[in-house]
Amino acid sequence: MFKVTTSEIRDLIIAFIFISLSFSILYSGRNFAALQQIFPIVMIGLGLGFILHELGHKFTSMHYGYWAEFKLWPAGLIFALVSSFFGFVFAAPGAVYTYAGNYLDDKTNGIISLAGPVVNIALALVFLFIAAAVYPSAFYDATMQFVFIVCSLGFSTNSYLAVFNLIPVWNLDGSKVLRWNIGIWLITIAIAGIMTFMSMTMGVESIVRILIGF
Repeated sequence: MFKVTTSEIRDLIIAFIFISLSFSILYSGRNFAALQQIFPIVMIGLGLGFILHELGHKFTSMHYGYWAEFKLWPAGLIFALVSSFFGFVFAAPGAVYTYAGNYLDDKTNGIISLAGPVVNIALALVFLFIAAAVYPSAFYDATMQFVFIVCSLGFSTNSYLAVFNLIPVWNLDGSKVLRWNIGIWLITIAIAGIMTFMSMTMGVESIVRILIGF
């Protein structure tokens, strides 16, 4: 049974707001007027990706019969917010803890760890296809222009979230996926890496124009 506790919902909402606010401060250049405009865009494009990433871990753990719960890290929230004023965001607001007793085999642990980045890759592609669908209308419709901006940010940030979390260092997801299956790790980080590289070098609009032959 997939169950979310009241305290977990509270922690996820707090983390969602803090992460969205931190990146909004970063992207706005600490300009309050710009911050108000950017905040809702970041909440949908980036904040949603963070929440779904964590829920991917949680529900995959519970699929295997383990209890899993997202827990907030208050120090990480504060550091994310403070760091945004210095031109970067160190985002570590919390994590999903899987309660597996004394033993969790490498395969199960790898699949649970892979779930978060895969959610981000899938979400990035959803954002990209929506961006492609609304792009022609974005030239003359303000609502579609807003949707395109949200989706552009969503593709870029979710691609980056996937590739960052797949780096096989420290306690990031990539270290557990690599320990389980190097082939799957290589394929997944290659997909996320290519998506991130394209968004950083070409820009989402160029990718969309190629997709729709505009």
